[in-house]
Amino acid sequence: MKTRLLTAILLAATVSSAHAATFQLVNNDGPGEGFNDPTPVSPIGGNPGTTRGQQRLNVFLAAGNIWGQLLPDNVTIVVEATFDSQSPCDASGGVLGSAGANSVASDFPGALIPNTWYSIALANKLNGSDMDPGQSDIVAQFNSDVDNATCLGTIGWYYGYDHNEGSNIDLLAVVLHELGHGLGFETFADLTTGDFLLNKPDAYARNLFDLATNLPWDQETSTQRRNSSVNSGQLVWGGATVKKNAPQFLGQATIVRVDSPPDVAGFKEFNTAQFGPALPSPALQGELMLVDDGTGNAGDGCEAIQNGAQISGKIALIERGTCTFTSKVARAQAAGAIAVIIGNDTSGAPPFLPGTDPSITIPTVSITQDDLVMLEDQILFGNPVMVTMGGDPSQLAGTDGQGRPRMYAPPALAPGSSVSHWDTPETPNLLMEPFINSDLTGVDLTQSAFADIGWLGTLTAVADGPVAPAAPRAFAAPNPFSTSTAIHFALARAGATSIEIYDVKGALVKRLSSAWRPTGPQSAGWDGTDARGRPSPNGIYFWRVRSGNAGAGASGRVVRIH
Repeated sequence: MKTRLLTAILLAATVSSAHAATFQLVNNDGPGEGFNDPTPVSPIGGNPGTTRGQQRLNVFLAAGNIWGQLLPDNVTIVVEATFDSQSPCDASGGVLGSAGANSVASDFPGALIPNTWYSIALANKLNGSDMDPGQSDIVAQFNSDVDNATCLGTIGWYYGYDHNEGSNIDLLAVVLHELGHGLGFETFADLTTGDFLLNKPDAYARNLFDLATNLPWDQETSTQRRNSSVNSGQLVWGGATVKKNAPQFLGQATIVRVDSPPDVAGFKEFNTAQFGPALPSPALQGELMLVDDGTGNAGDGCEAIQNGAQISGKIALIERGTCTFTSKVARAQAAGAIAVIIGNDTSGAPPFLPGTDPSITIPTVSITQDDLVMLEDQILFGNPVMVTMGGDPSQLAGTDGQGRPRMYAPPALAPGSSVSHWDTPETPNLLMEPFINSDLTGVDLTQSAFADIGWLGTLTAVADGPVAPAAPRAFAAPNPFSTSTAIHFALARAGATSIEIYDVKGALVKRLSSAWRPTGPQSAGWDGTDARGRPSPNGIYFWRVRSGNAGAGASGRVVRIH
């Protein structure tokens, strides 16, 4: 069974590689716009295009090549895309782009689970043939206004391949993100009602788990799913492959935890401050003490603190009020507080705390209004409250107690963002979070999620071990080369793999790839440029493939001649 979600089709450009998925880009832009924009530009970051439109097209082809090398598929994946003006977009923020599956299918020959929707690209892969020939698989659109001063001010698109975007926005990361949605990193459930599409769960939703009900999404009622989609911190990815491989991509958690009394103990949702130091690692622990400034709302810390002797050496609890966050914290610091927690004065998520004050040397976080009231009650009734704040090596960032990554489920439903993204506490940032980040260089944990929904089979956890040489050996070809070469190798085990180029002095010239790769034959191309896209001089270069924690791998040398 198939159902159409979107429609359209036009001209095409194709990118492919051996033993990999083939992506066909459909250019839906008109003459002189989008992919056809004739504005002259200089090559940048490995992108050789000399017009804005060509550089945009090149980035799409590069993104297709990256996904193509990671996803096994004998059926061409057709992506139709445009660059157009999109709203909202002004100096303070805007939409970068969007993408999704053009249609879905269920109960087809090759389907892994009956009564389950699959994005059409994944359905075609599992079926072994195109079930909807003549139609695209993914529809994408991107905001051409990002290159204009009216949208995001001086920030523009960065069209290089090397993730050297600086203060601009890395188009390659954004395209990788949006293609990820179209390939299946999205639910087709109606989040306003919690209803599944035509009462069938999708492969993505079958991997979601609700901590509040202790049920998988496909076993919940529509009402439970609707509530789960706006219950921040309580929706996680339950797939086994993501859980197994999360330690390879996520660092230690930064936490705010109430240790005692038992009635209020547990991890608390929090936000951070623009001023002062980050939460420390290892974490600090201290008793929580409510600030009293003796005036009006005595707990808001907007006047001189009267109970300084009680605050000294403790964590200060302050209510949000009319004065600035920095002034509150400065008063608590002067009273001897070792850290500050500011409780919100309205319902909803803890607020980010803006402000600048170089004199502040203690960490500050915010918590919800509900948690503020609960903690105040304990203190006012004479129950000592102990709190731990900072790095927790026993837990991964953005995961639950079992190491399952959280999904984005803010209290106010965000159409197009809620549920179909990783949550924002995951650190380092992940490609499929709802907001683009400057530290994205690959597809990270997303490939493990694709294994859970059926793209790759089950990926094993990354293990120390050598890279098996391709038969008969790992090599670069052509060698010598002038304009480009490819490094060929094979992996004995799937895992996080990096491919790097060094000069004869041992200095890193360029990192070609740092991503999850499946077992078997692999290849990665090098165009002879360095990390900034500049042509490397003639000479001998060494390449190295590393897989697993031990860093063992294949290596060799290649000669460049112009």
